[in-house]
Amino acid sequence: MTSEEMENEEQSPAEEQAGSPPQRGLLHIWQSGGPSEPLSPERVLLSQCVLQVALGEHHGLLLAQCGPVYSFGELLWRGLSVPPSAPLLEAALQGTTVVHVACGGFHCGALSEQGGIYMWGENTAGQCGPSDGDSDSNVTVAEPYPLAVVDNEVVPPVAVRIVDLACGREHSLALSAQNELWAWGSGCQLGLVTSNFPVWKPQKVEHLAGRHVIQVACGAYHSLALVRCLHLQNPNTPKPLERRPSKRDEPFTAEDAHYCPLGVELTESMTAETSANKRSKQRSRQPGVSHESQADPCPYSCGISDDKENVPLASAEIEPDEHADPLTQTDSCTTSYPLPALTDKKKTALPNELELHKLLQKLSGHSLEMQHSKRLGDADSLSSHTSDDSFSSTPSNELLHTSCENDLTFRSEVVRSSSLVGLEEDPLWKKKVMLSHKSSSLTDINLKGKKGNRRFSLPATPTNATPRRQQHCRSKPSSFPENDFPSLETEVWSWGRGSEGQLGHGDQLARLQPLCIKSLTGEEVIKVAAGSHHSLALTAQCQVYSWGSNMCGQLGHVNSPATVPQQATLSDDLRAWDVSAGQSHSLLLADGDGVQPVLLYCGQQQEPRPKRNETSCQRARSDQPSQNRAESYTVRPSLMPFCIEMGYISSVCSGGHKCALLTDRNVSGFILAIHELASIERKFYCWLSSVRKLLLMPIFYKEKARPSLGEPCTRLFLSFYKTSVCLSILIGQHSTSLTHFLHVLRRDVTSLHLLTHTQHFLDIYTEYCSAVGDFQVMGGLQSLHKLSLECLGSKQTKLAQLSELDPSASGDGDLASVLYWPLQQLQQYSRVLFQLESCFDMLTAEYQSLHQSAVQYEHLSVTLQRRKKEAEATFLFWKTHSGKNTEGLRLPQRRVLCESSNRTLTLQGAGRFSNHWFILFNDALVHIQRAAPPKSLFSTHRVYPVNLLWVKPLPENDSGCYAIKMSCPEETFILVASTPQEKNKWLHFLNQEVDRVLSGGGQGSSPGITAMSRTASYTFMGDGRFKDAQYTGSWLAGRVHGRGTMRWRDGRIYTGNFKNGLEDGYGECMIPDKLLNKAGCYQGQWRDGKIHGFGIYRYATGEVYEGCFNDGQRHGYGMLRSGKMDKTSSGVFIGQWVCDKRTGYGVSDDITRGEKYMGMWLDDERHGSAVVVTQYGVYFEGNFRENKMSGPGLLVSDDDTAFHGEFSEDWTANGKGVLSLANGDTLEGHFSGEWSTGLKVDGIYSKLSTDEIEDKDKKNLMRLGQYVVAADERWVCVFDESWRRLGCDIPGRGERTVAWENIAVSISSARRHSTDLSRSQSKVLECLECIPHHVEAVTTTNYDNIRKYLTKACETPFHPLGWLVETLVTVYRMTYLGVESNHRLLREAVKEVQAYIKHFYSIIRFLFPGLPEDGSVLPDTPVSPCRIRYSSYSEEPSFVSVVSCSTLLLPLLLPQLYQPLFMLYCLHDEQQEVQYWERIIRLNKQPDQSLLSFLGVRQKFWPKWMSVLGEKKEIVSSSKDVSFGSAVETLQQISTTFTPSDKLLVIQNTFEELTQEIKPMQDGDFLWCMDDLLPLFLYIVLRARIRNLGAEVSMIEDLMDPNIQHGELGLMFTTLKACYMQIQLESPI
Repeated sequence: MTSEEMENEEQSPAEEQAGSPPQRGLLHIWQSGGPSEPLSPERVLLSQCVLQVALGEHHGLLLAQCGPVYSFGELLWRGLSVPPSAPLLEAALQGTTVVHVACGGFHCGALSEQGGIYMWGENTAGQCGPSDGDSDSNVTVAEPYPLAVVDNEVVPPVAVRIVDLACGREHSLALSAQNELWAWGSGCQLGLVTSNFPVWKPQKVEHLAGRHVIQVACGAYHSLALVRCLHLQNPNTPKPLERRPSKRDEPFTAEDAHYCPLGVELTESMTAETSANKRSKQRSRQPGVSHESQADPCPYSCGISDDKENVPLASAEIEPDEHADPLTQTDSCTTSYPLPALTDKKKTALPNELELHKLLQKLSGHSLEMQHSKRLGDADSLSSHTSDDSFSSTPSNELLHTSCENDLTFRSEVVRSSSLVGLEEDPLWKKKVMLSHKSSSLTDINLKGKKGNRRFSLPATPTNATPRRQQHCRSKPSSFPENDFPSLETEVWSWGRGSEGQLGHGDQLARLQPLCIKSLTGEEVIKVAAGSHHSLALTAQCQVYSWGSNMCGQLGHVNSPATVPQQATLSDDLRAWDVSAGQSHSLLLADGDGVQPVLLYCGQQQEPRPKRNETSCQRARSDQPSQNRAESYTVRPSLMPFCIEMGYISSVCSGGHKCALLTDRNVSGFILAIHELASIERKFYCWLSSVRKLLLMPIFYKEKARPSLGEPCTRLFLSFYKTSVCLSILIGQHSTSLTHFLHVLRRDVTSLHLLTHTQHFLDIYTEYCSAVGDFQVMGGLQSLHKLSLECLGSKQTKLAQLSELDPSASGDGDLASVLYWPLQQLQQYSRVLFQLESCFDMLTAEYQSLHQSAVQYEHLSVTLQRRKKEAEATFLFWKTHSGKNTEGLRLPQRRVLCESSNRTLTLQGAGRFSNHWFILFNDALVHIQRAAPPKSLFSTHRVYPVNLLWVKPLPENDSGCYAIKMSCPEETFILVASTPQEKNKWLHFLNQEVDRVLSGGGQGSSPGITAMSRTASYTFMGDGRFKDAQYTGSWLAGRVHGRGTMRWRDGRIYTGNFKNGLEDGYGECMIPDKLLNKAGCYQGQWRDGKIHGFGIYRYATGEVYEGCFNDGQRHGYGMLRSGKMDKTSSGVFIGQWVCDKRTGYGVSDDITRGEKYMGMWLDDERHGSAVVVTQYGVYFEGNFRENKMSGPGLLVSDDDTAFHGEFSEDWTANGKGVLSLANGDTLEGHFSGEWSTGLKVDGIYSKLSTDEIEDKDKKNLMRLGQYVVAADERWVCVFDESWRRLGCDIPGRGERTVAWENIAVSISSARRHSTDLSRSQSKVLECLECIPHHVEAVTTTNYDNIRKYLTKACETPFHPLGWLVETLVTVYRMTYLGVESNHRLLREAVKEVQAYIKHFYSIIRFLFPGLPEDGSVLPDTPVSPCRIRYSSYSEEPSFVSVVSCSTLLLPLLLPQLYQPLFMLYCLHDEQQEVQYWERIIRLNKQPDQSLLSFLGVRQKFWPKWMSVLGEKKEIVSSSKDVSFGSAVETLQQISTTFTPSDKLLVIQNTFEELTQEIKPMQDGDFLWCMDDLLPLFLYIVLRARIRNLGAEVSMIEDLMDPNIQHGELGLMFTTLKACYMQIQLESPI
């Protein structure tokens, strides 16, 4: 591009302006150190608001809204001079959204929104990074050039996102999003471990690796970094302190101030000639440029820090740091803060401050002497006057003087090898440091200025680990996100040249790597700024620290130069909140008396001399003594009067000899409100800091504090001190964030922390107010006032100044005003937020957020002011009624609200001479019965917690009694007021406190209305069931009601539901057994304080009972499992209980004896008809009396030997009887003796002959089932419990509506309390919760709906029907399953199933009264008669016409009863099964045609073709298992079904499959005849090979629906049965 084209491109934005100027981001620029007459800053008119301005030596950059960047000044790299009034647009950056700009001495930088860097300008030292082309093109970069920052430590290398950028004269620094620092350019100010310069590509500053860098700043030849402090241990864990050793106790050790990096002296040999030659080509346009460089005369030496020491403490819990309150060293408010000086340890001696002061003076004088002895060409010394000589020298590849090469080698080894933790413990390191110190240090190593327990401020150790690997050590965790609240725990690190003391380490030596400025640690630095040869640090307490060159007064104090940070001198009413540093001046932005910020200037204030040769002028100035030069400049910052007319300044900038600022106009009052909010918050934080330093910290560390305050007040003071520190930290962070908010124009008002963290602010203020009030109530302010007078000494007037009261006022009231002063800040928040609210429309989100927060702060302000008054009134109350008897009632959190000392309230029915006094506190109502004087204040008293007071106003009667009824957990009494007004007053206070304690749970605070249901804790004191018990849970009108936990002193614990003061509903109770030293546990239902209903009781003895209870006793159905600790035997009983004893039908499985008893019980004894089976196969049925066999009975052994006769003991015959042997012989007579040992017989033996006719009487005599309990009489208790769950005390009698309501309640309770339900279970319960239609008559249309409902109901035990099914399955399996299973129980097992169905169907008919009786025909909709089929095999419910209880209920019961029942069938038909299976095995060895021929199947039914993989093949004579395959497979499915109806459907499908295969082989219509069907179906049964087919046939025959026995299905079943019998009779082929 030609020069003419460039001129056309470079148009002034002022010429393109249109419309009104912007209201924010207005830029003003002026020359520093101008004439004495008032300055007139130049206004730069742009069409867009300026977001940021950056100034270099002779140029500047402007960042406008939306990202355009403009340049002005001496643009040497382009050969242009652009006035600020017409800045030049950087066209190369168009299309890039720039968010930050930076200016160095003679180069520029810009930062894009994506984190990319663009550099341009002078590049002689590599400060712009790499550039393409030859060496001449590397001297300057004319256009913005993208510079990549790449992290090569990771694989693959990744680009680093940059968030901040700073530039010096010959170097540049970049801060990444990971808070790492990157540097490039030349010189020791890079902080890199290298000696090869220039550094063209950005490199990571490894010395700060692992640390959290917040901000960076670049001076001419030095760098500053603001770093968050490291926390090597949990800040919430107090660190014990050891006694600080005195000087005589201290061993000779080297401290961290003598550690790396050692100060190095830059000599003339460090000048890079090539760089100087390159730069001379560019700067030859400016006269008077000097290229000389001279080094300091002193070689390597270590600097000292000007640290101040607090009063030494002896503490067991806290370690204070220097310069600051030790409790402000954390951003979190959760740390415990004890009182160090309240222990018994003694102080150690103070260090010799006078000697240290003399040393510092000597060091300062030595620095001045060195400065005066410098040559006229010293660039560092002259740089504070002119910019021309400040860039005359460039560091070369040789950084260190050759005479000290060995020392440098030692220093480098230490830097690279030492670690942060173990550095000070290495004896070799200490020895080397001491040796080097003796030869090179400027100070005495014995003057360390810190003790052994101080936290060392060592620099970071160079490491190759990335910060991602060291994330854990960056900063401590906070209660907020890391970047939410700004951190106040910061350190300032500096490195580079230090000839003017600009590094702040107490010397004038250079540092090659970053080193922490220890004197600023703990000062809460929030911003750093670097001028050419001086540095500034701004703290959160609005203080400015400055150090470095002070030849023009730019430091704001008299010291020149200052090698350690010193506080700038500001007026007491000024609070700085922004700083910037130029070449020889400083700008401070501060709060004044008003809201509008004021501008302060430090630097040259005199008339400029006539312009002449600059080099001679500089040399002349250099020859003058520094004291004479300092007289020409002001000692303290001076106010710039023109700032008042500029509006609201948001930020300031300095560079070279120029100054700039950005201002905003107050549009709609928004800017005014924001500035006011930030100003009052900064003022408030300064006030808090002053209170902490002047008042709280001296008392905190005072040794006499504990005896003066006393033990209770000491703990309260510690709590108050902790909350005050939390409040101070919060306000400090918030004021800092507000300052940042003013700098950023595009930030949303809803991002204010007052809005985003409203609850946190409210909590902190509430905790603070509560802590102050508690301390005041206990009388701590009086003692604290005395301590404050001792600590303040001559500063006692400060106390009144802090409270803004009359200085003549004194006393603890003045101290109370100081401590309560922070509450006024809430009013300020509310006022300013309401003011901001008015700037927005009511419908906007900003308005809603501001309004909501403002209302919350306003409400809290009113609430805390009320609490303040309550605390003051309570203190006066206790002061008036002091005494020993009141100490028990005097609590820190307790406040007096109302009292009846003037007899305004008395107890109804009280005696004439009785004296009752009622005091209402915020947590309790106290009833005091006072004794007559001159006795003590009161004799007895009762305390009623407010949260357990139920207040009810009673209507006024004719006698004019104004009564209030008070209900408490253990008593109820009536209070009588003297007047209606007094009654309303007490009602108001009582209801108000109840509502407050319940947090608005009372649904209103009207007089007489309080919450009836509450949740609270209480310890019963009166006699009764709950004596000394502690209850936590729900209450209703003074009685325990709802869910809660009761704990007795004897160890009982009940957790569950209460009703009307007693346990009622579901609950769990732990009942300890002192003898066994174990506890029993009950889980189940309660009623009226007793165990009642269904539950599980796990006794301490090991027994477990699961069943029903009645009034605390086992009653009804239940199962008891005996544990290992049972003395008699281990076993299981399941059956009926009456009054805690086994009475009725039950089954007992005695595991020890191997017997199972199934029969009647009476009073825990076997009594009545019963069946006993043993594990040896012995079967007995008969009568029992008094727990033993007595009377007639039948005993059958395993070999079918049977005895029927009289029994007198268990298994002992005694009387007449008949013994029948297995072969049919009988022995009849008189028997005696035990069965297992032998019988004595006196009778006749009869042998059965083959031709003798069987005696029917003898056969009936040996018939089973003569003495068993009838099936209908068994398990009556189970069905009674099911009826009870439906709400029927008598089976079949009850309200049907109540029954359905109980079902709905059971399902709802299960859904609400069961947390381990699966998704399918939840869906089932959800369906069952809806009550079905149950009143109308049942038809075939809605019959299917009932069947579906019953299916779902029986799937879950939470439904009463589901519980019934589950229980019936349990008792059935308990009865017929196990090692005692006996095939002789089969008939009883079948009868029991049929009894289940009968009882079950009666319950179903009660719930669905429309169901007809068993076997009745359902009314049906008109359908074709041919389609009417029985429900037993119908797949569509609309075809059902006959109701069968077995068909309806067997599918619900039989699948779960199938295993024990089918096993009995198999045992019963075991011999026939063996014979059947033998025939099956033999007959199936034959091929198909041979077997068909043997069975007599006619050949026309023989299949001739078969299909193999879709291919049709002919069946040969040797083919096997290929004929009628589909029918065979269908019949095999009979073993996979459970119910008779399903098995009959399988048989029907088998016939249909067989018919489908036969039909193609026959002509015309085909009808089966039995002669053809039986042999063919016999073949199907043989090929199906069904195991236990006899058991299948018997089960179908016993349980099938009698309505279908004579129908089509009955005929098919008969065919199957005939085939089974025929197979047994078949002889092998």
